[in-house]
Amino acid sequence: MTNSLTGAEAVTVIRGRGRVSALGLALPTSGDTFASPFNTHPTGVPVAALPPAAEAAVAALRRSQPAYRQLDRTVLLALLAARQATAQAGWGNGEVVNDGQERHPTNSPTHQLTTSPLAVSIGSSRGATGRLEEFHAEFLAEGSVPVAASPLTTLGNVASWVAFDAGQTGGAALSHSSTCSSAFQALGNALAWLKAGMATRFLAGGTEAPLTDFTLAQMRAIGIYSPLAATDWPCRPGAGRPSTFVLGEGAAVFALEQLSAEQVAAATQPLLVLAGVGFGFEAIGSKTGLSPEGWHFQQAIRQALAQSGVGPADIDAVVLHSPGTPAGDAAERAALRAIFGPTLPPLLSNKWLLGHTLGASAALSLDFACHVLETQQWPTPPFATDLASPGGQLIRRILVNAAGFGGNAASVVVELR
Repeated sequence: MTNSLTGAEAVTVIRGRGRVSALGLALPTSGDTFASPFNTHPTGVPVAALPPAAEAAVAALRRSQPAYRQLDRTVLLALLAARQATAQAGWGNGEVVNDGQERHPTNSPTHQLTTSPLAVSIGSSRGATGRLEEFHAEFLAEGSVPVAASPLTTLGNVASWVAFDAGQTGGAALSHSSTCSSAFQALGNALAWLKAGMATRFLAGGTEAPLTDFTLAQMRAIGIYSPLAATDWPCRPGAGRPSTFVLGEGAAVFALEQLSAEQVAAATQPLLVLAGVGFGFEAIGSKTGLSPEGWHFQQAIRQALAQSGVGPADIDAVVLHSPGTPAGDAAERAALRAIFGPTLPPLLSNKWLLGHTLGASAALSLDFACHVLETQQWPTPPFATDLASPGGQLIRRILVNAAGFGGNAASVVVELR
């Protein structure tokens, strides 16, 4: 399908968004009083798992039709977030209720879209890791696996099930994996397709369910996992040593459309605009590390600013990647100083509430940035850090960073118009 809304004047807007995380389906505000949302995994380490209400939503979704009972948790989290996004965008024909979920007027488990076909682009670092580990354990024990093992564990099945659940007909369904910047790879792809006229609507985001014994063992083997107890806010971006990396699970998905300059001017409500996406890469010897200068961050940030047509002085806040690892946190700040100078914009993070959700983290950070733009509020961490507290700043444009193993980084500029 060809989209006529191309050209320099057209913009990509976020029509709807959805999320699920350790905060459930909600977003934090500065007035909220928090107990630590982290809990202790059976392996003994702190994790940011879903709370009971969100867990019940996952269970209900799994039971909603036979085909969903075999899906990996990563896919189910994506379906929950995508349903919220399409409902908020008004793309489905179900009844939107106050919990952000869509109730369908028929027995069909999928959305029946009343608008033009859409494309889907979903990022995930590990993909269906839970089901893969289950199938592998079964193979070791019995020497065989079910026929469905391969299709259920390919990365491509994440986007294809989101497309199926959305009632998609005729559009692309693309899965991306580039470690912890995977969601921004998906967003960048969606933005490019929309600007090129190759799609008119996109569901794009990231999802991850990495709280498995094997994945946790991998993170602990690197030596970055937080030594703090689950009740003691164990993930502390910007707090320095020791390393306070903590795994979390979640998903965030965005309903994107391309609008003409005339449509933007005629809008009666403020619009969230995905203004630019940039990418960076540094070929360093350690594929788990990064340079002290954060060269890949610098490349990604400069590219995102250039694509957005703005300069450093136009950025009102930064949502950091900042996973709580001293070297990673310091490199990101060094990159920011190289671009912004010694005085940085307010630094924000949601990882102290959600943990590091790997391939979903960038999408959840962008969702948090959108929330800050809409409400001008965010919570203050209960530990010493360089993260900013709300203080009367007017936030109209936010830079969001992400980075991952292998030397890759990605940045997004989102603004409220």
